[in-house]
Amino acid sequence: MKQLVCPISNEQINERLVRLNALFVILLTAAGIVFQSALYPLFLMADFFIRGFTQKKFSPLSVTSKLLVNAFRLNEKSIDKAPKIFAARLGFLMALVISVLFINQLNTAAIVVSAVLIFFATLEFALGICVGCIIYTFVVLPFYK
Repeated sequence: MKQLVCPISNEQINERLVRLNALFVILLTAAGIVFQSALYPLFLMADFFIRGFTQKKFSPLSVTSKLLVNAFRLNEKSIDKAPKIFAARLGFLMALVISVLFINQLNTAAIVVSAVLIFFATLEFALGICVGCIIYTFVVLPFYK
């Protein structure tokens, strides 16, 4: 894993917020699977869009995560924000695909893509592994060389 190259920036973000955001992604994606509804991935798509493509600091999930971090008085651990922005953009694409699949009644395919998103979010939540960095290193970076 030491060969991984992540996008970098000057901005920092609290890792506790990132992990709680990942937990909410897991829960909302699972709800989408259980209810076979496009509403949950559409909500996630909007949240990922705010986090990945705008300068807004307050997506619904981030606000909720920040409230929980403050309520539980979790200590702050700063990490680079750029990999998380890239991961939010990937999450946006996955939530878009899931939404389109559910809308078109392709529920099995939507569940498969949802399971992948849950897997990625679980790696972030439980282990702090950013799949965005892996994808960036092996898929995006070769096009820049």
